[in-house]
Amino acid sequence: MSKTNNFVFKGLHIVAWLIFVGLSIEAGGLLVNFFFSLYNPEFVQNLYQKLDLSEMYKESKLVFFGVYSFILIISILKAFLFYIVIMLMHKMDLTKPFNSFVARQILQLSYFTLSIGLLSHIARQLTKSLKHQGFVTDNLNQFWADSQAFILMGAVVYIIAIIFKKGVDIQNENDLTV
Repeated sequence: MSKTNNFVFKGLHIVAWLIFVGLSIEAGGLLVNFFFSLYNPEFVQNLYQKLDLSEMYKESKLVFFGVYSFILIISILKAFLFYIVIMLMHKMDLTKPFNSFVARQILQLSYFTLSIGLLSHIARQLTKSLKHQGFVTDNLNQFWADSQAFILMGAVVYIIAIIFKKGVDIQNENDLTV
């Protein structure tokens, strides 16, 4: 592998770490917001993203917990997705990338990406229906605006995972015949 490719790979590894840290901070901030909105709702306007759903909580606790569950699950899944990317990049041998660990990790990436996309799409449709019922959901679209991109990316990564799995099978078969 050339020095340029190695440099780019290390740069992408650093970028993945930065994204993971950012997404972890976001998930943690949303979790803190959730607990503050339950126990000290007047302080929420000073917290992360000023996500104040106190009106929704007053109108319907079930809707509040459902919407906040979607927000928290999606943000935690995004952080975990980049954790898997970091583990993949950390343990991947670029001189011999076709191995069962890499194939498994890429398949996991596709599952998490597709799950994020599908949950985001369901949450977006739910908030649209809640808007028709009189709930204020305008500040929630930022959490699932990219659902279609995640679904498409999940499908593409799944195809890549299947190709990788086939490559691992072919490599193992060739190793046995030699």
